[in-house]
Amino acid sequence: MKGATPEGARSEREAAAWVRGMFGRVAHRYDLANHLLSLNIDRWWRARTVRRVAPVLGRPGALVLDICCGTGDLVLALQRASGAPVLGSDFCHPMLLAAREKATRRSPAVALFESDALQLPVRDGSLDLLTVAFGFRNLANYAAGLAEMRRVLRPDGMAAILEFTEPPNAAFAAVYHFYSRRILPWIGGALSGSRDAYTYLPESVRKFPRAAELAEDMRRAGFSDVEFEYFTGGIVALHLGRVS
Repeated sequence: MKGATPEGARSEREAAAWVRGMFGRVAHRYDLANHLLSLNIDRWWRARTVRRVAPVLGRPGALVLDICCGTGDLVLALQRASGAPVLGSDFCHPMLLAAREKATRRSPAVALFESDALQLPVRDGSLDLLTVAFGFRNLANYAAGLAEMRRVLRPDGMAAILEFTEPPNAAFAAVYHFYSRRILPWIGGALSGSRDAYTYLPESVRKFPRAAELAEDMRRAGFSDVEFEYFTGGIVALHLGRVS
């Protein structure tokens, strides 16, 4: 496995710095761009993820962490469903500030902290559930990310990875590629003021492991009962894995 490879990045450190800076530049318009570009379907993707992890989320005293939380949409959805405090972390400070502002208005029970997903300040085997929505693809090292997720989960804990992927149907994939590579950068750039961020997006999806490959990588990292399902014609996949 590799990791995110933004153009010009020559090392994992440079890749991480580029990703952090890119998200910092678009944080102020991130929600608007995401909801518009996905026609608000991204809300359904997160809601479906919350339903799939509900058995773990509902455990008495469950400890839950959403990494790469961005502006906080998934961590807030998890908190609403659980009714208990939920943690969220991100390594991009402007994104975390946006999430904190949103949490203050909507759900004070959310606790946020700044942290690199590859070096979480969390004890071994301490979490029941770890989630990540559209952030795993941006990690500088995917294998290290899976290993860190596995480290912090306790026995019978669950990891959930919601991520863009390549549609399995060739005809639909061709339409999706046209949209993501020709239309998305133009609209996303106009909304956010950072065209490079939305040029990076389709390229990062193209380079990311396919859904079946990611499932196998999760198994190699020590997860069991790994499964995945496609959403919206296969442009998004939700992977679930447990710790034995």
